[in-house]
This record gives sequence, C-alpha cells and structure tokens, in this order.
Amino acid sequence: MSTEPRLAEVTEPEPAQQAAPGTDQAVKETLEDYTLRFAPRSYRRWTPMVVATTALGGIAYMADFSIGAGIGLAHGTGNALLAIGVAAVVIFVTGFPLAYYGARYNIDLDLITRGSGFGYFGSVLTSVIFASFTFIFFALEGSIMAQGLKLGLGLPLWLGYLVSTLMVIPLVIYGMAALSKLQVWTTPVWLLLMVGPLVYLVATDPGSVDRFLAYAGTDGDGGVNTASVLLGAGVCLSLIAQIGEQIDYLRFMPPKTEANKRSWWTAVVMAGPGWVVLGALKQAIGVFLAVYIIAEVGASAAPEPIQQFKHAFDAMMPSWIVLPLAVALVVISQIKINVTNAYSGSLAWTNSFTRVTRRYPGRMVFVLVNLGFALALMEADMFSFLNGILGFYSNCAIAWVVTVATDIGINKYVLKLSPHAPEFRRGMLYAVNPVGVVSFVAASGLSIAMYFHALGDTLQPYSPVAAAVIAFVLTPLMAVFTKGRYYLRRTDDGIAEPLLDEDGNPSAVTYECHVCRQQFERPDVAACLTHDAVVCSLCLSTDKVGDHVLPAAV
Repeated sequence: MSTEPRLAEVTEPEPAQQAAPGTDQAVKETLEDYTLRFAPRSYRRWTPMVVATTALGGIAYMADFSIGAGIGLAHGTGNALLAIGVAAVVIFVTGFPLAYYGARYNIDLDLITRGSGFGYFGSVLTSVIFASFTFIFFALEGSIMAQGLKLGLGLPLWLGYLVSTLMVIPLVIYGMAALSKLQVWTTPVWLLLMVGPLVYLVATDPGSVDRFLAYAGTDGDGGVNTASVLLGAGVCLSLIAQIGEQIDYLRFMPPKTEANKRSWWTAVVMAGPGWVVLGALKQAIGVFLAVYIIAEVGASAAPEPIQQFKHAFDAMMPSWIVLPLAVALVVISQIKINVTNAYSGSLAWTNSFTRVTRRYPGRMVFVLVNLGFALALMEADMFSFLNGILGFYSNCAIAWVVTVATDIGINKYVLKLSPHAPEFRRGMLYAVNPVGVVSFVAASGLSIAMYFHALGDTLQPYSPVAAAVIAFVLTPLMAVFTKGRYYLRRTDDGIAEPLLDEDGNPSAVTYECHVCRQQFERPDVAACLTHDAVVCSLCLSTDKVGDHVLPAAV
C-alpha cells in the first residue's frame, strides 16, 4: 500500500475569498494580484480583449523610437530595416510558446521557467535578469520623460529623473485591477498622437520618404551588409525579454473554451508575440523621424523622441500647441510603460528573494528597490550609451528566452522529455535542472565573450546569433543527455483532484491552506507532509524548515 499523503477528491468548488481582516499583510498582498502565484479563475474576470488591450498598453514606450534612430543613424536605413525585421521574427517565434503557456495555465514567466528546464532555484538566475530588464528600460523611459519635462517645463534633468520615478508609485501599488483601467483609457490618445504626425508627413512631404529610404548612415555607404544588420538586430533583440511583461498580464486570461476560443487565440497572439509587430513599426518610425530631423535641423537631437515628435508636430500644427502635445505624448507613454516596468520588476525581485531567503517581505519593498536601481542609471546618464547597454544585455535575454521557448516547443511537444503540464511548486521540482541552466549559461557566456571581442573582431557582430543558436541546439541535447530525469522531483502532489479540467484548463476546485487559512484553487496547492491537509504555494516557499514539503519520490 502506498504511504504517500493523499486527500479525498473535492467535487463542489467554493468561491475563492480575499484574505480575512487581521491576516498577515504579505498574504493579503499576494491575493491582490497573485504575486508569485497561479492566477485563479475566480480572479480572472476580464474578457480576452480587455486583457490584450491592457498588455499592449505596456508597450507604449518611446525607447523603440530611440533604438530605431540609433541603428538607422549608425548603419543606414536599409541595414536598420533589415535588422528590425530579423529581430522581430526571432522575438515573435520565441514569444509564441511562452505567451500560450502563460495564458493557458495562468502563470508568469518565472513560474514557467521553473518547470521548463531550470528547476525551483535555477530560475532565480533568470528572475534577476528579467528584473534587470525592467529597471534598465524604466531608466530609459524615465530619461526620455525627463528630456520632455526639460524641454516643456524647463525642469533640470536630475529633477525630471526624480519626478518620472516617483510618479509611478501610486499607480503600481494596486496591481492588475488598476493597471487595466489605466492602459485601456490611455491607449486611444497615445495611438492618435503617435500615428497622426507620421501620416501627415508622408502625405504632405513625399520627399521625406525618399530621403528616408536613401539615408546611408554614418558608418556605411548605403549598402546592405551582414555585420551591420546583425549589430542592429542585437540591439533590437534586447527587447526579447518584453514577453515577460506581456505574460504578467496574459496570466489573467479567462479559461479557453469552445465558445471563446477565437477571441482567446486572437488576444494571446496579439498581446503575446504580436507586441513585436507594433514595436518594429515604432522602431522604423524612429528611423524615419531621425532622418527627417537631420534634413531639417541636423543630427544632434535626432535620437531623442521628444525632439522627433516636436519637429513632426511643428510641421502640422500652430507653434503654440506643438510643445504641449509632444510633452503629453512622452508623459503618457512613459507612464503606460513604467507602471508595467515597476510592476513586473517588483514581481521578479520578490520571486527571487522569497525563494532564496524563504521570507516574503511584500512586493512594495521591491517596487522601491527596482525604482532605486532605475534612478541610479538615469542619474548616470545611461541614455548617452544606450546601444552599448542594450547590445550587451541582449545576449543574456536571448539565451534565456530561447532556452525556455525551446524547452516548451521541442522538449515538451516533440521529444516529450519535459512534462507537458506546468509545474512550479516547491517539493515538486528539483532545485536545479541542468537542461535549462547549462544551456543558458553556455549560450549567454559564449555570446558575451563574442560581444566583447574575445573571439575576434570578425565574430563580434554575431553574438546575438550565437546566443540564439547555442540555446536552441543545446536545450534539447541536454534533455536527451539527462533523459529528462531532472524536471520533476516527484509526479504526485498528494491530491486526488485532477490538476486540469475536462477542457484542459487549470481546475477551479478550491482548497483551504492549513497554514494561512485562505482558499486557493487546485493548481496552487499541494498535500502537506505532516498533516492531512493542503498547503498553498507561497506557504511552501516560505517554509523555513521544510515541515510541509513533500519528499522526493523514490
């Protein structure tokens, strides 16, 4: 007879409850936006299109215009457009399986990473990389906003950096409920202000298109060459980790059913990998506006979005309204993206800290930590060496995302060596899975060495390609070599109720955690080692002595 702990099947689900008055503040906070957790069906009341609009609102950042302008100015329009296209294809292909997994199983990218090749503690490494992504891009967007505040209101840059940092704190406190309203209401205004000037310039000044297409760049002769395309693509690929922020919203998708499957898939594709379509268009617009400014006033201000849109608005409107509109566009864009950066970064830092220390300090602590890092980068004038930072960072981001996407697409669905159902709970996973960790370390390490010319100048532009290829090849090879034995520490979580319902969605049956006394849905709990009861995933994570953690299966 089996000695494994097992609970009787529960047939009547109860509605999930918010934390009762007097319970620990950390528990309350995780129930507001399900920090570090599976997002339960009882909380996911938004339609697929509302979730998609909210997720797409997070890509309203102005950095794309600067990135595109920087690549175009250095390498010319032809090389820049090809670089943008190559990066967009890679980002779309790798983002699709991640977006599907996040939306289908209602977990964020860190929880996906744990069960897709990295292990319970192995994904701490990638959480820190993702957190770095959020504060790097927060600093970039904050720098752009500070430029707008300086031009429009005369604020010194250092004060603009501080204002752009502090203003997002009230907005990011309340998680998905507040962010969905902010993104939905501001998106139409943002789209109008962004697209209107471009349409006007193309319609009224056809010569601007010819100048754009003919621009040769400062480092080239107008021809297309592989090195320039790959160098530009490497900068664009630094945005590959944006899929993590998209999934922070997509995890709140409703269950996929026969009735909503068309809108469900549309939302997942559009707000998941589809974000890069709009991102690539913004980068191309950045090249166009930079070339337009060069023809009008010179190259010095061309990479700054506030200057790009100021001159574009100047061509179509009275002078008295130009500056207010340009500043409004920059401020709206900065708020839309930086609430997402602060929110997603706080989740990533909290995730890492909680697993390493087995203590949950509250997400707001790490909102402030993330903002502190971002403010330090802004005060250090990161905008002046933007492409260097992004080119280096992209190697780590590519290695991580390609490793996880390959584990899902190849190891789960083709080789079937990686478990198909998602797993993220302590006790169910090995601490470290060499499949993902070795693949990631090898891919990022070698590509970074190439980026810093350690393997010669000829190979330097190929560092992002190396990161992607090594991760793609090594991930299935490691799964075959290890025979998939390091994915699951055990396959039985001690609960009779199936993890998924008849439609393949996470089960909505609820259980009470005997530690924190809150109700949680089936995927967020496991049987307790020492009691005939269940324990939620956060209480498992914070169990300092392991009293509740199930043993490894023999």
